[in-house]
Amino acid sequence: MVDKHKIEQAVKLLLEGIGEDPNREGLKETPARIGRMYEEIFRGMDQDASEHLSKTFSVENSEMVLERDIVFYSTCEHHLLPFYGKAHVAYVPDGKVVGLSKLARTVEVYAARPQIQEQMTGQIADAIMEHLAPKGVMVMLEAEHMCMTMRGVKKPGSKTMTVAVRGCFAKDEMLQNRFWQMIKG
Repeated sequence: MVDKHKIEQAVKLLLEGIGEDPNREGLKETPARIGRMYEEIFRGMDQDASEHLSKTFSVENSEMVLERDIVFYSTCEHHLLPFYGKAHVAYVPDGKVVGLSKLARTVEVYAARPQIQEQMTGQIADAIMEHLAPKGVMVMLEAEHMCMTMRGVKKPGSKTMTVAVRGCFAKDEMLQNRFWQMIKG
């Protein structure tokens, strides 16, 4: 659970640390604003993907289901700077499916935490495998990282792509190729 009081104290110290006056008119309410913002952007700390993946529907179909272009915003755990992009999530059902919005909500659970993209990709795939028990899952995230854009190497527009494959996707190159063709649109 996010402790807004501790965040407010930390922001005051941070402002002092960079040479600012936290009591200056424009900054007086900043610690409280940051506390509320962190409560919102790190809401995934108190969530579990099972909340969204537990209600399923029976199906006879075992063809790939793909939800593409799921926009997400996350925070790099190394610099506490944002990274953002799109998630593409596919699975091959084995008797049950979940509502499509639940795939987007699962992405959000993991995006709303201090995180690295590589880990987030695998967490999404593993949650779907665990809770839906499909024949396979494939997840691809493409994101721009502000730690690459506004500091350090300063390369705006560069994208990081990560992929996780589980089950039948790991064994079937044709299925993977179909995934790639489908996300291209």
